Amino acid sequence: MLPATQTLYFEDLSVGMSETYAKEVKSSDVIGFAEISGDRNPIHLSEHFAAQTPFKGRIAHGLYTASLISAVIGTRLPGPGAIYMKQTLNFKAPVRIGDIVTARVEVLELSDKGNRVRLACSCSVEDLLVLEGEALVKVPSADDD
Repeated sequence: MLPATQTLYFEDLSVGMSETYAKEVKSSDVIGFAEISGDRNPIHLSEHFAAQTPFKGRIAHGLYTASLISAVIGTRLPGPGAIYMKQTLNFKAPVRIGDIVTARVEVLELSDKGNRVRLACSCSVEDLLVLEGEALVKVPSADDD
């Protein structure tokens, strides 16, 4: 289920605001992501192949996990109209089929020049941090409407 949409303008934001989105990783999600991205690495698609790797089973694409951050940014914080400018990612641990991933975004810094917002981004499975990074987004102003 997609997160409910919420539109926040630059003027609505403050340092420390945060939003999350949790999603269970399904086999069909990983197969669909492979189809869309073209990344058909068997570590994502073949249980037989993946069982022979250090992970001992299939794992989700790292960028699939990162896309859950995009869901938060595009639908909740700041929401519709936000434009990605930059994203850094540090992958800390694998995400497996059946894991419930919680993506979290927090406002770190606001820059009036160009309505830029620096966001801390992370994904966790239970208490395990699996991904962290930062994003820079341009956010519409209420005056733009």
